[in-house]
Amino acid sequence: MARLYESRKRILVTGGAGFLGSHLIDRLIDQGHEVLCVDNLFTGTKRNVDHLHDEPRFEFMRHDVTQPLVVEVDEIYNLACPASPIHYQHDPVQTTKTSVHGAINMLGLAKRLKCKIFQASTSEVYGDPNVHPQPEEYWGNVNPIGPRSCYDEGKRCAETLFFDYHRQHALEIKVARIFNTYGPRMHHADGRVVSNFIVQALQGQDITIYGDGSQTRSFCFASDLIEGFLRLMATGTDVTGPVNLGNPGEFTMLELAETVIELTGSKSKLTFMDLPADDPKQRRPDISKAKELLDWTPTIELKEGLTNTIAYFERRLPEIMGR
Repeated sequence: MARLYESRKRILVTGGAGFLGSHLIDRLIDQGHEVLCVDNLFTGTKRNVDHLHDEPRFEFMRHDVTQPLVVEVDEIYNLACPASPIHYQHDPVQTTKTSVHGAINMLGLAKRLKCKIFQASTSEVYGDPNVHPQPEEYWGNVNPIGPRSCYDEGKRCAETLFFDYHRQHALEIKVARIFNTYGPRMHHADGRVVSNFIVQALQGQDITIYGDGSQTRSFCFASDLIEGFLRLMATGTDVTGPVNLGNPGEFTMLELAETVIELTGSKSKLTFMDLPADDPKQRRPDISKAKELLDWTPTIELKEGLTNTIAYFERRLPEIMGR
């Protein structure tokens, strides 16, 4: 027990009541750390961390990262930002502020505390890529004035800030570029393809496919991604990132829809709608750096992860349907 206490850290997780943030907090608590969860609950929900209510090493603070935060911690994971198009396009100015002002505030806190800080960046920094799969060296193909720009360019600017703080103030940074991730605790109405398909299939509704369904994505299960977070954060000062974290398995939207129908036993049909503006046609990570630097590779196959996620949404279906 003494050894555990000596290694215990007080860790700040912004966006901690969100899908990924809550899974990260679970792992940090399991490792024996104290966790301060900061979230404004715009897309996060207390339901994701309710199971930690009686955990003495867990603390929740409702706070918006666009405002300064004065706390004392040993490490920071900055995950605060709506990540689905429906949510980040709802208030695009606030989305940009969350990425940019939030990064400035968290970097300023890390500078004062002289502590390590992690940035949850995104594969969206690559835009609609002309290079496939996407390595970290690719600078991207991003529309700076489109409807997705508030998120794409906000995250790109946050990366800029992280590396400038690293160069100018010798701040220890870790930057992960997250590719499509799924699993329990996803928001049922966030417009992401996995949650959309599962909820529609469970309700026997038509499954909505945008475009002709030939566009591809790579899907990483939440537990695999969080393992990547922890391994990146544990690296030495010589590793800053950015490091791609995602599953290199690539599936079309049609393949995903057919798999969800198979696993749910649904009689749902497919319906097709116009592709949204600037929606990437291909997305698959080159994870060579993650393998080399972190000894990390995903272990959960798509069908296994979907089965787990479907079971979560089945339990929540009466609540989702308002019964």
